[in-house]
Amino acid sequence: MTAIDGLAMYDQTQIQPQIDIEQYAPLVKRIAHHMMMRMPASVQVEDLIQAGMIGLIEASQKYDASKGASFETYAGIRIRGSIVDEMRRGDWAPRSVHRNARKVQDAIAQVEAKTGRDATDQEVADHLEVSLEEYHSILQDSTSTRLFSYEEAVGDDDSRIVQDSNAQANQSPYSGLQKNNLRKCLADAIKSLPEREQLVLALYYDEELNLKEIGQILGVSESRVSQIHSQAALRLRGRLKEWDPEN
Repeated sequence: MTAIDGLAMYDQTQIQPQIDIEQYAPLVKRIAHHMMMRMPASVQVEDLIQAGMIGLIEASQKYDASKGASFETYAGIRIRGSIVDEMRRGDWAPRSVHRNARKVQDAIAQVEAKTGRDATDQEVADHLEVSLEEYHSILQDSTSTRLFSYEEAVGDDDSRIVQDSNAQANQSPYSGLQKNNLRKCLADAIKSLPEREQLVLALYYDEELNLKEIGQILGVSESRVSQIHSQAALRLRGRLKEWDPEN
């Protein structure tokens, strides 16, 4: 074998595998439908799919097989990140929904500071001077607000750094330490949640079940699962207030 032949073989090993975008389109749809739970009814799943497809295309362009992660894992991270970015830009919830979500967050924190335990739905409703039905309606609406989400707190950024050496080089030691501290505080806060709220978060984020599937496990409706998720997120925001730039 000549030196030229050897160089040609070496060059072939450096070529990234061709990614078939259409093959992973179902992955985009599955993630988009899964993330629809924090969107208001006016949002179409097609909008999320479109944002997810942008993430998939970016993933196909930036994927580096030598980093160790499978393309599906890396693409899933990019797809979720692209949809979350669209959520941040869009922020479809009206101001009244944000105000009510903040009131609930503050009410939960005040009740828990007074009682020294997890606030119940009825206690929060009483503190807000609304009926239990009205409180649940507020929780349902707040699903669409910018809650303290897994994706934004500990999701795509870390994994993108693993795949993107340039981002890794630009990551300051302080930024990395801050991220690790946030991750630990978030994990501790989740462990302190009521058992049912912990279960909903685990089934939704870790097991990636949809609302209907979680409802079947818990024996409640899809809307009730959404309410539990919203209450858990607002409770977390209250307990992690020092990490929330909006506070």
